[in-house]
Amino acid sequence: MEPHRRTSDNSEIDREISRSICDEVGERLRQDLRPQDSHLSPYLDRLIDELRKRDR
Repeated sequence: MEPHRRTSDNSEIDREISRSICDEVGERLRQDLRPQDSHLSPYLDRLIDELRKRDR
């Protein structure tokens, strides 16, 4: 049973690390893609707005 527990623990660590990476990438994108500084197409603006809504 011990090997299964290790696998389970490793999966949990992987999820935590993955979440941290996603959060960091998201934060950097928020800093780099500020609406007032970006020149995105209206379609991309709508997609970013949708992501903001889902993030809340």
